[in-house]
Amino acid sequence: MPPPDTMYCSQQINIPPELPDILKNFTKAAIRTQPKDLLVWSAAYFTALSNGEALPVKDRLELNVATQKTDTGLTPGLLKTLHRQLGSTETCSMEDVLQKWKGLCLPLEQMQVILSLGNFSSDIVWMDFFALGCSALGGTLVSSLKIACEILTEDEEGGAARIPFSTFVQVYTYLAHLDGDLTQSQIDHFLKSLQSDVDRQEGMIQVSNFYLARK
Repeated sequence: MPPPDTMYCSQQINIPPELPDILKNFTKAAIRTQPKDLLVWSAAYFTALSNGEALPVKDRLELNVATQKTDTGLTPGLLKTLHRQLGSTETCSMEDVLQKWKGLCLPLEQMQVILSLGNFSSDIVWMDFFALGCSALGGTLVSSLKIACEILTEDEEGGAARIPFSTFVQVYTYLAHLDGDLTQSQIDHFLKSLQSDVDRQEGMIQVSNFYLARK
């Protein structure tokens, strides 16, 4: 007599009704994110999904990255994804950052450089790590701030890229101190030069404001 769990026909296989939508969403996410290692990223994706966490998924496909044959490392889209995963709290553990970083298949050497520059310990102030990620992408202080605004803004793509001035001050001050070429007096003077524009925009600042102020 055959065991009770023997399948006789396809009609006996129970397919959960939510499975097609799960697979459809997963496929779209993989296409947008273009992970270097699909298996590693898939494990991170379904772990986050089962835990109700932010998914390791980019908002849109970055065409300039998708056409590269070699690993390009961190991109604005991936940094935005990391911020969505880790930016809900002021600090996060080294283990959490490493886990999310690996889940996006980013090179560990690049993370080690950021950790070294920030002299981080077991607990990481997320916005400091985020600022260094922007610096790795931008190269210069102004370009880094532009990237930070474009990632953090809630404006539509191509818009003013406004962010709260308090957030801008946090990112700018941290990077300016690391830069080492600016004195505290110069930092304070630059921030003061933005205040009238910030007041007109009810505590917000946009990319064009600080670009004009720096020129």
